[in-house]
Amino acid sequence: MKLRLLAVGNKMPDWVEQGFHEYARRLPKDCTIELVEISPGHRGKNASIDKAMQQEAEALRKAIRPSDHVVALAVDGKPWSTEQLSNQLEGWRGLGCDVALLIGGPDGMTDDIMKLAKQRWSLSALTLPHPLVRVLLSEQIYRAWTILQGHPYHK
Repeated sequence: MKLRLLAVGNKMPDWVEQGFHEYARRLPKDCTIELVEISPGHRGKNASIDKAMQQEAEALRKAIRPSDHVVALAVDGKPWSTEQLSNQLEGWRGLGCDVALLIGGPDGMTDDIMKLAKQRWSLSALTLPHPLVRVLLSEQIYRAWTILQGHPYHK
């Protein structure tokens, strides 16, 4: 199984790249996580936010593969403990397909993209900066995997 993190945003600071890749490299070949950066829609003084969100939606739609199990990270999603995420990870592995984890842009995701999601996951009730979400998500995926392996990292 491959987890594909489809994240709107690019040109992240070095600490984001390093943090994400630190946990991604720890995962085994049968449970990898790949980062796919989606260019944000144009935002400017007189730019339309709706148009920017539509640009992001189109890019996300193109990045989602037909066989992907789509999980949208959303404020209104279900919060999972680390143990619950571990159960989700085990369930995703049993599906026999890749999982696309979607992180929208600064204004969220369009309704049509949200409708593609089989699940909605909320990392926190807090508002988190998008760069931090990448690092947090990769660490939690790694932690969930260690639980499945009976590794003491998660303690």
